[in-house]
Amino acid sequence: MSTPSPSAPGAASIWRDIRFALSGKQYDFTSGSIGRAILILAVPMVLEMSMQAVFEVVDVFFVGRLGADAVTAVGLTGSVLILVFAVGMGLSMAATAIVARRIGEGDPEGASRAAFQVLLVTFVVSLPIAAVGILFPAELLRLMGATESVIEVGSGYFAIMFGGNLSILFLFLINAIFRGAGDAAIAMRVLWVSNLLNIVLDPLLIFGWGPVPALGVTGAAIATTTGRGIAVVYQLWLLNRGHGRIRVTPAAATLNPVLLRTLAKISIPGLLQYFVGTASWLLIFRIMADFGSEAVAGYTIAIRIIVFAILPSWGMANAAATMVGQNLGAKRPDRAERAVSLASVANMVFMGLFAVALQFTAEPILRVFTEEPDVIRYGTQCLIIVSYSYLFLALGIVMVQAFNGAGDTTTPTYINLVSYWILQIPLAYWLAKPLGMGPDGVFWAIAIAQSFLGLLAYVVFGRGSWKTREV
Repeated sequence: MSTPSPSAPGAASIWRDIRFALSGKQYDFTSGSIGRAILILAVPMVLEMSMQAVFEVVDVFFVGRLGADAVTAVGLTGSVLILVFAVGMGLSMAATAIVARRIGEGDPEGASRAAFQVLLVTFVVSLPIAAVGILFPAELLRLMGATESVIEVGSGYFAIMFGGNLSILFLFLINAIFRGAGDAAIAMRVLWVSNLLNIVLDPLLIFGWGPVPALGVTGAAIATTTGRGIAVVYQLWLLNRGHGRIRVTPAAATLNPVLLRTLAKISIPGLLQYFVGTASWLLIFRIMADFGSEAVAGYTIAIRIIVFAILPSWGMANAAATMVGQNLGAKRPDRAERAVSLASVANMVFMGLFAVALQFTAEPILRVFTEEPDVIRYGTQCLIIVSYSYLFLALGIVMVQAFNGAGDTTTPTYINLVSYWILQIPLAYWLAKPLGMGPDGVFWAIAIAQSFLGLLAYVVFGRGSWKTREV
């Protein structure tokens, strides 16, 4: 197992560690400098999440040229697609926790067997999701409050995104397997491949070029699904060839009831955890839909920009999760706790700086995506108001992922339930409608709920029950 060579302190040392992190060489995250271990994990994970964030922005950047109805179609589809992401995140949490724990215990074969179980379950789960999305796109969009004009332009986009949901689930899941094993650089490269394809195909299929017809919003769905699908093929090839710490061989490809029970024990609360959070966003979209396409379009663009900022923050949190899983496997809980503290401080600095920057740049950023004044106004207000919660949200993101890395997916579920369903949804409705604040009331509710989540997660994490979690 490789380690970065000793180096003098300062910028030269940091740069050497960054190059080592990007090289994909193996490193022991259960010993040595905690700061160096987090850096080596976080650099490729932050870049990976940045690439995931590009997915969220590229589609809306090009679709924004087609008008408010097109952006609304993408936003409403995304709000329902969040339920697919909930499934992917639940299974990914289990994959990261189990694989990291087995690697920390020095059992790569056990990690490989666990990885296969998750792949198999994910494939089976994707089939009914695809069927519902392909058969009922217009009905589901109408249920979300879409107008007939939005349904007309967005039904094809909806059907293709849901029909190709396996590419979303596998992309999440296999990268979670790589991250749990400590092979963050491999996960990063997969997202590079996927994004490059999406960036090339998006304008080509949306607007047409030469013999390629202009497919509008539907073209964006084809481009994104194609980019993700090719990346998944690349992931499966890497898993089979064993380019990192984990290799899924034919010997590992057998049903294991014990592992399936462990998977269910972790992934079902993980799925509920993410579902609680994402279903609240679904209801937030429903509240926003009552204020018209311009409000929904502004909110959609703003949320994509927010995701662009937050996903790199999740990269730091994922690094903390891997550190927790592997160090608990190595029987070093105190080292895991110190890693979480260091990752939290770094994340808060990053998100705090971004919040300050948004106070001056929110409107110019919105103008990159649209020229419609009302859309710009709503989007700008959303960016500024929600940014007030970023310092606390940064703390909460790391704490929640640390729980997940320990295999405790139940505690974050309760944290999300209290923060989003008990606080955010009723508050958003009350501020927006009875109190008459309109969309601004929704934005303030989001900021308040996210701040509360960060503080609650910090208090609960400090109790330390996650240190004795068995996986």
